[in-house]
Amino acid sequence: MTILIHDADRHVIETPDIWQDYVDPAEIKGFEYNLTYDTQHKAEQRALRLGQSARVVLPPTLKLGEYPLLNCWNEDIQIESAKVFHKSIDKRKRAAAPNTMLQDMDDTHIHSASLFPNVASYIINHQSISHQASIAYARGYNTWLYEYCSHNPARLKGVGLISRHDPSSMISQLEAIEKMGWTSITMRPEIIAGHHLGSSVYNEFWQACEEKGISIAFHGGSNLQAPTAGTERYTSRFALHACSHFHEMQLAFLSLLDAGVLERHPKLKLGFFEAGASWLLSWLWRLDNICYTEFPGLINNRIKMRPSEYFKRQCWVTIEMDEPCLAQVIETIGHDRLLFGTDFPHPDHLHFDYTNLETQNADIKPAELVDILQHNPKQFFGY
Repeated sequence: MTILIHDADRHVIETPDIWQDYVDPAEIKGFEYNLTYDTQHKAEQRALRLGQSARVVLPPTLKLGEYPLLNCWNEDIQIESAKVFHKSIDKRKRAAAPNTMLQDMDDTHIHSASLFPNVASYIINHQSISHQASIAYARGYNTWLYEYCSHNPARLKGVGLISRHDPSSMISQLEAIEKMGWTSITMRPEIIAGHHLGSSVYNEFWQACEEKGISIAFHGGSNLQAPTAGTERYTSRFALHACSHFHEMQLAFLSLLDAGVLERHPKLKLGFFEAGASWLLSWLWRLDNICYTEFPGLINNRIKMRPSEYFKRQCWVTIEMDEPCLAQVIETIGHDRLLFGTDFPHPDHLHFDYTNLETQNADIKPAELVDILQHNPKQFFGY
């Protein structure tokens, strides 16, 4: 049986010229995107100082004006990333243009894909950027992505990028994305510009998303220049990467649940991306059985069902093909709430093997796997 796989989490690569061609310089003054390139000479100097393992040309250093784009992106991680990223150079080049993106999709039997940002998410959510510059970068990215997807809109599906730096602007941003014909947006799960997702400043925005039928895909990542789970106590890449995706998804769901967003907006569609699905088992169990039952009088005005019931009603989550406990996840929330994304072209997710899907996922029934790979994305993204 042929499965028309929809990649629910695929990334484009934004080349530096995008910010010159699609963003008004006046709107980003003081926060210009710039790169500093390493050289072989500098690599030789590092090798003398740190040893032969440091004899690599580092990826470019990114800044917004005078502000480093990434948090805790020190020399050690730059050296190691240079060693790892070479494995995905070809993939990253393919992701930069629609024709080569489609070629790679053909090569790996991906029929269609929802396209997410790469560096743009770090730019617009930077804690030091002005709200004007953040919105300008988001608008420029969306315009570029619209043109990118126009090469084959049946297969390349844009996911609009929203800036949270000025909450009063978010509905107008949403309306601009809606005019592009897109039915989904992506947002970071972290505290951005002082507001967590359950903050009352977003109340009208959630209502607008529900009324317009726009799905929200929460997608995090490590080393953001903003408060992220783990940054209050760790600086190592290992620890930050361990916390950023996994715990931020838990906190995102909790923030929306505790603020009553899910209760007030039962048709709002929410997705939790790139953290696997196994975190749901212990999290929903705790919320249902420990927190929900403790002091019902304190929450009965905003959480009127068990948290797992809200999730099963209006939330989706992406899975990792080889993660444990998927059978139990399906038992808890149903297979119709699961999505799959390759995370292409990032080097920590280059193991997707379309020839081995059923063997990789022995805990998932064949009919359920078809739904996860082909049909469930249509329900979430509204395609």
